[in-house]
Amino acid sequence: MTTMQIRDVALYVKVVGQGYPLLLMHGGPGLDHTSLLPLQPLADQFTLVFYDQRCNGRSQGAELTSMTFENLTSDAEALRQVLGFDQWAVLGHSFGGNVALEYALRHPQSISHLILVNTGGDQCWVNQNAPQLLAKRGYSPAAVQAARRFYNGQIQPAEYLRTFLKFGFAYFYDLNLLGLAKDLVFGPHQKMRPEATIFGYAQLLKGWTVMDRLHEIKMPTLVMAGRYDFLFPPEHQAILADRLPNAQLELIECAGHNPQIERTTDVIQGIKRFFASAQPVEASQGRQPAETTRSVGDCIPTQSVGTRDA
Repeated sequence: MTTMQIRDVALYVKVVGQGYPLLLMHGGPGLDHTSLLPLQPLADQFTLVFYDQRCNGRSQGAELTSMTFENLTSDAEALRQVLGFDQWAVLGHSFGGNVALEYALRHPQSISHLILVNTGGDQCWVNQNAPQLLAKRGYSPAAVQAARRFYNGQIQPAEYLRTFLKFGFAYFYDLNLLGLAKDLVFGPHQKMRPEATIFGYAQLLKGWTVMDRLHEIKMPTLVMAGRYDFLFPPEHQAILADRLPNAQLELIECAGHNPQIERTTDVIQGIKRFFASAQPVEASQGRQPAETTRSVGDCIPTQSVGTRDA
């Protein structure tokens, strides 16, 4: 782990493993790389580059207003150059997937493979659809309203935690409270930046969409998500994969918004299958339709998943 001066910001960077380089863009905004650390076993095949994006986690030196897609993608590109990689694969989870999509559009020559985990191409799925889906799953009106305010940046930093806790169970298919407590005590410490979350939802992501530009992203792409995600549910994943010219779609059973935490082995195996099967762009002739959806997991989905009286 180290802090690297990249452009005008000191990025917190962790590089592990050996093999083909894979950049991992964490979710949020306002979180850090620790949510992707369950993917560290990929280090047996890849050089993994974890980092905290500007204004997020332990990265320092940048004003909050500098958290623009232009800067976020330029930071990633400058980091690639400093690390000396001609190309790399990019994995983006949630908000990190938004950044990864923008990166693929702005610097397509730098990315060989794209992996989108529980993310989307249009922010309206978070702003509008997610609260509605929570209501359908049985969450209380107070929880639904809290989610609506949270995802539209209509809270203050002091409200962050208590607002999030009103609907936070929805992030998981089956939240293991004992495992969560153990991770909080013994696991890597997550550094949250509520001000970045609020700025991100209120300004950076307000009205954001790339749905009409997805056809420009030509590199092999894996669209992967937990089947029970309430932010980017399967119907959006299907649309996203269909509009990407060279995409595979894989749904992880019995997982919510963080399949890399709930179904780590399934996610890792899916990523390795993708790299083993993905055709290079040069070998593809025209648009390749999204492959038939692959469902991964051996547990039986239940009707009550995701419902709470929060």
